[in-house]
Amino acid sequence: MTLCAVFTTVASMEEARRLADLALAEHLAACVQLSAVESHFRWNGRVQREGEVRLLFKTEASRYRELERCLREHHPYELPAIFALPVSEASASYAEWVKQESAPSGRVAK
Repeated sequence: MTLCAVFTTVASMEEARRLADLALAEHLAACVQLSAVESHFRWNGRVQREGEVRLLFKTEASRYRELERCLREHHPYELPAIFALPVSEASASYAEWVKQESAPSGRVAK
């Protein structure tokens, strides 16, 4: 099993909670962490600085495409940053929990 960490940002905690709840309800992630951040970026030719909320979704790599589809469908941004980083190491018991909780319908095929 391969785990990955999926990231995106939104403008408010309310939007972040909505996306987190949706991903968890659909078993697209086992856990979602929300963190306030200050983002600096270039948009439409100007440097911007905005407060945002970063979401970190912990899931199996095999669930990335479905999670990305869900985030794109429900994301409030015109061009959301949605990307994944592979998890190179994780404790076996934690990895098994992520696998179980991010399996379709919360069921792991045996």
